[in-house]
Amino acid sequence: MTQSPEAEIAQFLRRLKYVAVALLIGWVVWLLAPILTPFVLALALAWLGDPLVDRIEATGRSRNTGVVLVFVAMVLVVTALLLVLVPMIERQITTLMAAVPQAQAWLMQTGIPWFEQKTGLEVMQWMDPDRLIEWVRSHWQQAGGFATTFMGYVSRSGFTVVTWMVNLALLPILAFYFLRDWDKLVERVASVIPRNHIGTITNLARESNEVLGAFIRGQFLVMVALGVIYAAGLSLVGLKLGLLIGLVAGLISFIPYLGATTGIVMAVVAALVQAQGIDLKLLLLVGVVFTVGQLLESYVLTPRIVGDKIGLHPVAVIFAVMAGGQLFGFLGMLLALPVAAVSNVLLRYAHQRYRQSELYVGEKPAIVLDGVIDAPHIILDPYEHGPDPK
Repeated sequence: MTQSPEAEIAQFLRRLKYVAVALLIGWVVWLLAPILTPFVLALALAWLGDPLVDRIEATGRSRNTGVVLVFVAMVLVVTALLLVLVPMIERQITTLMAAVPQAQAWLMQTGIPWFEQKTGLEVMQWMDPDRLIEWVRSHWQQAGGFATTFMGYVSRSGFTVVTWMVNLALLPILAFYFLRDWDKLVERVASVIPRNHIGTITNLARESNEVLGAFIRGQFLVMVALGVIYAAGLSLVGLKLGLLIGLVAGLISFIPYLGATTGIVMAVVAALVQAQGIDLKLLLLVGVVFTVGQLLESYVLTPRIVGDKIGLHPVAVIFAVMAGGQLFGFLGMLLALPVAAVSNVLLRYAHQRYRQSELYVGEKPAIVLDGVIDAPHIILDPYEHGPDPK
């Protein structure tokens, strides 16, 4: 039955009101963005820890006990990682800086002449290696070390550091309360959803939660596993900077092919500088390490840990990361893929609704109740079962 003009206008105004409310909420969030960081991070930690707390609670312990146990485990893991990784990374950076003169000599005497001979390009005319090396050295000397960098940052921007310290102090407190009351928060949010849309919104929220869980929990484990594989493999084959290169390659592996490509380039350059020439054995072993890592990622880690729930094309992943970095900087790059994954869920639902709409079908659309489409058969051609009876 066709709606009357008055009903269509009322429906349009109602939808316009929803859009206006959403825009108002977005504007308020934008204004409050500088102080929302600890709240967003605390919500993320609570969301990550809630399944563990639920499992502990299912054993008969109180939720507060579960929250405390999860927090203690998180603190122990982070502390152990810092105690192990920070000294190792510092040693790798020291090794890197000590190798700068050697790298400069190899670049000037071997690398660039060989490249010019093979390609016919005169690199020395448009690039000054001495100036490039000096620029890198000066910036590292300015950085000095972790303590020097931190103290210099404090002296230059005391208010910013105070803000960060306050955020760090608030983070565990907020995360504790969010995690303790997570189920109540979910119930309160569900209680304000319009009853005629509760099924659809619940289905979308459940699918979004599965996608986010698959990405954040799964992809994080894949990144850590690849970082360990690359770092251990490169170190075992004798590459002095293997630990640092492996960790970097693993941490950026969430962008398709970027982690492996970046790691291979850095490892090859490091191997050439370390050997003062072409060491075929070392280069071959570096290639074996990254080949094994890619095979494990493609056939073992990603299928078993992440699965195919995210459904993002590699091009979409690269675009999302670049767009997030352009709009919101480093934080935008971190949040780009989770946001893109949820957006993909919403776009699939919108596409589903469009395929059942009168605009696409050409007649009365299928009925959608509680997220379930009642469309056993869609007649795309109104005359496919014979001529119009009229």
